[in-house]
Amino acid sequence: MAKDFHIGLFATGRGQGSFLLVQAIHEAIQAGRLKAKILFVFSNREPEEFGPTDSFFAMVRGLGYPLITHSFRKFKARFGNGTTWRDEYYREVMAKLAGHKPDISVLAGYLHIFSPEMCRRYPAINLHPAAPGGPIGMWQQVIWQLIASKATSSGNTVFYVTEEMDKGPRVTYSIFSLRGTLYDAHWKAIEGKPAADLEKSPGEELPLFKVIREEGALRERPLVVETLRAFAEGRVRVEKGAVLDAQGKPVKGIDLTAEIEAGLIRK
Repeated sequence: MAKDFHIGLFATGRGQGSFLLVQAIHEAIQAGRLKAKILFVFSNREPEEFGPTDSFFAMVRGLGYPLITHSFRKFKARFGNGTTWRDEYYREVMAKLAGHKPDISVLAGYLHIFSPEMCRRYPAINLHPAAPGGPIGMWQQVIWQLIASKATSSGNTVFYVTEEMDKGPRVTYSIFSLRGTLYDAHWKAIEGKPAADLEKSPGEELPLFKVIREEGALRERPLVVETLRAFAEGRVRVEKGAVLDAQGKPVKGIDLTAEIEAGLIRK
């Protein structure tokens, strides 16, 4: 009998992204599409520290998952700003998580960088809202770079978390086109207009910006869920910092585009 696949979730719970990703993983498990169990949800904020996070905590409790919290802001106020505060903070986090041993963890809108020891003890994945080799930075920066370069495609990438932010090895990815019925009229509307000017006005209200964001976000949660399925089914694993396929061969990420596109649900 195969052993259960265990997941840990790390979320700051600041915005809608954390809510939706936790719900997506929960629903996939409940539906039987993801054969796994969520062991805990950890937040680097505590109750009554931030209103939206309190709402996130209420959702987690409502779903029945153990909630573990440790405020990094309160810790820093107590510890000071010395160079070792991150290491000390995560030692306390690991003490709180003692007894929980997930096979993989997911950073679900977790706004913090793990310490080296935390990376080793709690292997994790995170999502970057761009295709392999695409723009870096937050999702807003990614979209403006796509517009500036007149990119013909974009995507999402799941990478393995290391102590260097967004520098871990690629685990999975999916790609989608930025041309066709949804986009062509919007590209035509900005012909000859510098992206830097568009970023100032109309900014994020630019129709092209909005449709790129909507199409990228539509695929983010399915990619994380499909990546967890790939881990749970043994189609991908990470050993000593290398991403391996089912045959144990190193890969530079597994392309899940077909699975993501086939399963898209538009409201």
